[in-house]
Amino acid sequence: MLRKTIALWRALRLALHIVYGLLMAVIYPRLSAAMRRRILQRWSADLLAIFNVRLSAPGRHGMQRGLIVSNHISWLDIFVLNSVVPMRFVAKSEVRRWPAIGWLCARANTLFIERGNARAAARINRQLGALMRQGECLAVFPEGTSTDGAQVAHFHASLLQPAIDAQVPLHPVAIRYENDDGERSTAAAYFDDISFGTSLWTLLNTPVLHVHVLPAPALHAAAFERRELAQRAHGSISAALQQAESHKLHIALTHPQHSDTNLLPSTT
Repeated sequence: MLRKTIALWRALRLALHIVYGLLMAVIYPRLSAAMRRRILQRWSADLLAIFNVRLSAPGRHGMQRGLIVSNHISWLDIFVLNSVVPMRFVAKSEVRRWPAIGWLCARANTLFIERGNARAAARINRQLGALMRQGECLAVFPEGTSTDGAQVAHFHASLLQPAIDAQVPLHPVAIRYENDDGERSTAAAYFDDISFGTSLWTLLNTPVLHVHVLPAPALHAAAFERRELAQRAHGSISAALQQAESHKLHIALTHPQHSDTNLLPSTT
């Protein structure tokens, strides 16, 4: 009963937060770029707080320009990354049709791509390249879909071509959700046949969730052909996740009394 009460209280706070976001979105495009970044970062951080998602993001300061690529687990990933560094995302066109959230993403200058439409993809790639040459920070999920986070799926190399054309840094970033015991959590996972409503209700009922944003060394995109760039980014993200898993396992085996300790420094 207590957990259900907390979930309903969170749902009320979430509804109010979305209403606030919708009101802010009306004037958002008219604000200065610096003001938009501050609002986007603060709104995203407050959203995580409503779900009691605790963020750890060491090394965030290197991700100020260029293209960020990450593994994709949840619709929450967008707000996790925006809490670290406010950025513009490339998302599948279906996101635009999500109630409230889709409109908010559109007002936040998300770029939508139609899967399977080569002409639209080429147009988006040109737009991405131009924005990155202007100093914008952009983000894509090269897997093209979300997973449960256990493995990193195949990367679509074509999504990385704009970084090569713009000759900007490419930042591989690993996202890992954990429970309070440091074990990998699927509470935020939004994949396969899970509906958005089911995913949302699961998060509302999860007492606490930890998310770690683990940046790998940046790659100079123009130094690679896009397939090799995709392979290197994929390898860096996979290695970061494996290292985090191995580190947790090592601590649990050698220091059982500390196995529930958050091992990565909190930035909140």
